[in-house]
Amino acid sequence: MAQILDGRIISKQIKDVVRRELVSLHVKPGLTVLLVGLDPASQTYVENKAKACREIGIRSEILRYPITTKKEEIIAKIEELNIDPQIHGILLQLPLPGDLHSFEQDILESIDPEKDVDGLHPINIGRFMNNKYLSDATVLLPCTPYGVIRLLQAYNVSIAGKDVVIIGRSNLVGKPLGMLFLAENATVTFCHSKTLNIKTITTQADIVVSAVGRPKFIDATYIKKGAVVIDVGFNYEEKALVGDVD
Repeated sequence: MAQILDGRIISKQIKDVVRRELVSLHVKPGLTVLLVGLDPASQTYVENKAKACREIGIRSEILRYPITTKKEEIIAKIEELNIDPQIHGILLQLPLPGDLHSFEQDILESIDPEKDVDGLHPINIGRFMNNKYLSDATVLLPCTPYGVIRLLQAYNVSIAGKDVVIIGRSNLVGKPLGMLFLAENATVTFCHSKTLNIKTITTQADIVVSAVGRPKFIDATYIKKGAVVIDVGFNYEEKALVGDVD
């Protein structure tokens, strides 16, 4: 019988630990999320983040902008948040819609690296790529990729020496997740929109992570018996929230 790796259980355990740690702080951490547009998946995602903050004692706010917002307005707000002593973390919800999509990197680079909780500023990416996080706990890691590793570790899934296939190569999930798996001594293969015969690759993998953003893209025919499957997909289909894995 297949075993479900329930992220909700691990999330609760982590939140319980963080909640206790926050009690000893002399300041209440503050997180600001910038959300542009009305994408249902993004709205649900940021609402879940705000809910998690409330549960553990972090002050959070969501700043919502219409899809017509100019990059200069977003950057100006980020610069305000950079110098606001009440704000300790800034998160730009990705992907940005419309014309702003081509300016994602410019906007990300305007975030103070010390407040870049997604770890997407070039300085934080450099620290991450150099494995500085292994010796320095202050290095900010991309949240979702790190969550995947924590989930596997929590269920004692062996990673070293395993063949891992990641479907998706985004800067937000796919690429950093591959680096984290490499640091755990796995052999990593990436599949993406130009990969031929994806199924022949995934059926050889010990661990498959889908982060492609296509509803029900992966079914049982993509997975070999005994393999571990992690679904990072976050999609809406007919007003229902679904993953990449069917």
